[in-house]
Amino acid sequence: MKFVHIFGPQAVGKMTVGQELAKITDLKLFHNHMTIDLVNHFFDYSTKEGKRLVNLLRQEIFEEVSKSDLYGMVFTYVWMFNQESDWDYVKRLSQLFESRGGTVYYIELEANLEERLERNKTPNRLEHKPKKRDIEWSENDLKSTMEKHRLNSLEGEITFQNYIRINNTNISAEEVAKIIKGKFHL
Repeated sequence: MKFVHIFGPQAVGKMTVGQELAKITDLKLFHNHMTIDLVNHFFDYSTKEGKRLVNLLRQEIFEEVSKSDLYGMVFTYVWMFNQESDWDYVKRLSQLFESRGGTVYYIELEANLEERLERNKTPNRLEHKPKKRDIEWSENDLKSTMEKHRLNSLEGEITFQNYIRINNTNISAEEVAKIIKGKFHL
């Protein structure tokens, strides 16, 4: 079992890279909005009910996938490096897959703000993430989250094995997927 964890700020290209990686490997894509947008029909993700349901659904999926005979999965996540709870979440998730013999790969994406604001409006993003279709709200959320939280790691901060950081400001999602596949022999 291979667990490929792609993280970085909003609109950096996590889902799109995950889609491309799924095309060229046997990995299944589980992008973070698959649960957020499902629960959003009932509770906004910012509410305690929304967060609880999203976390519950994700955990159940992770449990089943980690026990399965699937080749592996890609999961996308906005990791807030200044929040200890996010560090704990990533460690728990990694331990779940590793405890069942899986290998975890950590892919950090970064891109400049101008590029992220453009990507925030792409048809692929809007098709797969209904909550982002309110562009004004989405851009404000992207900027305010960036002001409140550190969304990329500091140099040397991530010490996990199987880690790569890619600045994909000027690199296509297809090329990033090829880099990841080659680096980790997926």
